[in-house]
Amino acid sequence: MRHLISIGDLTDDDLQDLVERGAEFAAGARAKSLKDAVVGIYFRRTSTRTRTAFTSGALRLGAKTVTFGPDDLQLNTGETTEDTGRVLSGMLDLLVARTADATEELRTWAAGGRMSVINAMSTEEHPTQGLTDLTTLQHHFGRVEGLRVLYVGEGNNSAAALALALTRFPGTELELRTPPGYGLAPEILATAAEQAGRSGSKVSEQHDMAALPSGLDAVYTTRWQTTGTSKPTADWRDVFAPFQVTRELWEESPDAVFLHDLPAHRGQEVTAEVLDGPASIAFTQATHKLHSAMAVLEWCWADRR
Repeated sequence: MRHLISIGDLTDDDLQDLVERGAEFAAGARAKSLKDAVVGIYFRRTSTRTRTAFTSGALRLGAKTVTFGPDDLQLNTGETTEDTGRVLSGMLDLLVARTADATEELRTWAAGGRMSVINAMSTEEHPTQGLTDLTTLQHHFGRVEGLRVLYVGEGNNSAAALALALTRFPGTELELRTPPGYGLAPEILATAAEQAGRSGSKVSEQHDMAALPSGLDAVYTTRWQTTGTSKPTADWRDVFAPFQVTRELWEESPDAVFLHDLPAHRGQEVTAEVLDGPASIAFTQATHKLHSAMAVLEWCWADRR
């Protein structure tokens, strides 16, 4: 039974296969590899891209879908996570879930053993976003190996997934510039560093915008106010202000592309000049959520078949 609850659930070969398959879908590949499968789509938090990607991806692959909103399950009336998982796993083949809560809840649902579970965003990690990011790089550059990426902004669940995924590819370099007090979780950074040591990649984190690297392939940011989270201090915008992505970041990296997991807030984490400019592939990246979702669904169901 295959699940995608964390990037860490994947072997190196699995990760490579998913990225390459996502790029194949981006290039026009078609399949009906989920024929006869029933996919549950459960979102407790708002979503435009991820929910649409998994729903349309499942339909394109030949599956049927059952959707649940935040108030639709008896979890709201006191039914336990364990009982919910046992019931759903008797009726669904796959469950795509966005909770924005602890990842452990998803592992509880997966413990039933009859339903593949896909993490569409939890508090700690957004693994399908990480796969989308790598699929975007693979499709654009024809490779992930050896790419140099600068991530600017909060060390949130998207940053965690990017760090855990990119450091598995040889020769990559990931530099994170995160506001003081808003960096990657120490355990995530430690895992990424350990992976980098094995793969021959590099990862580092600083909490200022001084002496930025040159010769970058990609600059990535996310919105400052992430879905399902709040900031602990009232002056957080002042702390984040120096980390805005502006055109000046391209002076030493003129060929770099711009990535953003969207939604974006022009004038906050990124200027309109960058988001809507010639370097931006952020909206192409959003489309690749569909292709990455199809790859993940197919990968989970292939083992069942």
